[in-house]
Amino acid sequence: MRRPRSAAKPGSRSLSVPSLLFGIFEYCFARDARTFEIVTTIQLRNAGKGAARVLVPVPAVNTEWQRSLDSTWTGNARAIQPAAAGKAQCVMAQFDAGTPEPNLQVTSRVQTQNRAADWSRTSASEGAESLREWLTPTSLAPMDGIVREVANQITAGARTDKEKARRIYDWIVVNTYREPKVRGCGLGDIRFMLESGDPGANARTSMACSSGCAARAGLPARDDYGVRVAPSEFGYRELGGNSAKLEGAQHCRAEVYLREHGWVAMDPADVAKVMRQETGEWIKDTDHPIVAPVRKALFGGWEGNWVAYNMASDVSLPGSTGRPIAFFMYPQAESSAGRSNSLNAEAFTYKISAREIS
Repeated sequence: MRRPRSAAKPGSRSLSVPSLLFGIFEYCFARDARTFEIVTTIQLRNAGKGAARVLVPVPAVNTEWQRSLDSTWTGNARAIQPAAAGKAQCVMAQFDAGTPEPNLQVTSRVQTQNRAADWSRTSASEGAESLREWLTPTSLAPMDGIVREVANQITAGARTDKEKARRIYDWIVVNTYREPKVRGCGLGDIRFMLESGDPGANARTSMACSSGCAARAGLPARDDYGVRVAPSEFGYRELGGNSAKLEGAQHCRAEVYLREHGWVAMDPADVAKVMRQETGEWIKDTDHPIVAPVRKALFGGWEGNWVAYNMASDVSLPGSTGRPIAFFMYPQAESSAGRSNSLNAEAFTYKISAREIS
């Protein structure tokens, strides 16, 4: 397996030449596929008060850039089994009341590939029926009202699918920003963001805006929900995860279908993350040497240090009487006391780690 050339940390004086970073991106996108093993460990708190159910999302995406291989599990639950959660897949464990130290461990293996659109080539087209589901609204990504108005404004006069998608991507990069105070990936309520005039957004909201505006512009679009599993080989701290501690490393990305190029990636949220958090200052210039290579690469590409669990929205959890969840990329737990806060790994508790398999 080829290894990337070493690179100084972005923001240091040795990276004052943008062409060096462009070279790193091109090199990394050309590297071989990688295989990761992801381990999610659950230890329920206060579960002795009653029966409880735990659901852990597992990778179930198989595309040109990812192969979901297998998942195994162990624990002291009364029953542990694979289950479908809408279009997502999970491992479900059911604990009886009084189970001592309820625990579950789920191990998944996934092969990933860096992806980058080859704009010089055309791809085989998909049928209208398979694309129809990616043109429908979701609870947090509606296609009417202000979303329709903004999408029409952004894409007015665009002549091709690629031009429409690029305009949406650039609009989000320029008009929204990363809000570090928001826990996790955010709720993803783009109607609220647009109506309130508050452009602060995290990954879920940015991706919902990408897919919602794209779908309203007639471009099939979908969100991919997953987790960063390794440091970035581009040298960017904020584009990677600490493999030993991945709680909070969840990240969602978007894809849009272009008639000439098939499904292509777009991740304006990570551009915003680099601008806000990569260095000690908030970079507001999208042409800044630290930002420009990321902005260029993440329209049409993403790095293979991230694993997608599913592409599901408005997910009804199996066996649950609670409301559907907008997306499923965090472990979930329910008991007679209600649903646990999936964003609070310490109180839950759960741990996620990953290692690369040669």
